[in-house]
Amino acid sequence: MSTLSESDVNNKKLSAGLLGIFLGAFGVHKFVLGYNNAGIIMLVVSIAGGVITCGAATGVMSIIGMVEGIIYLTKTSDEFREAYIDQQKPWF
Repeated sequence: MSTLSESDVNNKKLSAGLLGIFLGAFGVHKFVLGYNNAGIIMLVVSIAGGVITCGAATGVMSIIGMVEGIIYLTKTSDEFREAYIDQQKPWF
């Protein structure tokens, strides 16, 4: 069990969810949750892959970020804590 309070979990959940929806292509929501490697992967794929594929890679990363943001926001606080804070599940 993590040492975060219920309000801290809710704040992380809300922050990660909204950032996933609005800035998901750049992996900002991953950095908020402490998944630095996953955030760097999303950032590099969006920028470098976007240049190479004329934005297609950035579009794919945007969709992934949006889906993850929606998943974060639809989970209960307990489910969110268990999956993304306690078990450190970095993808979906």
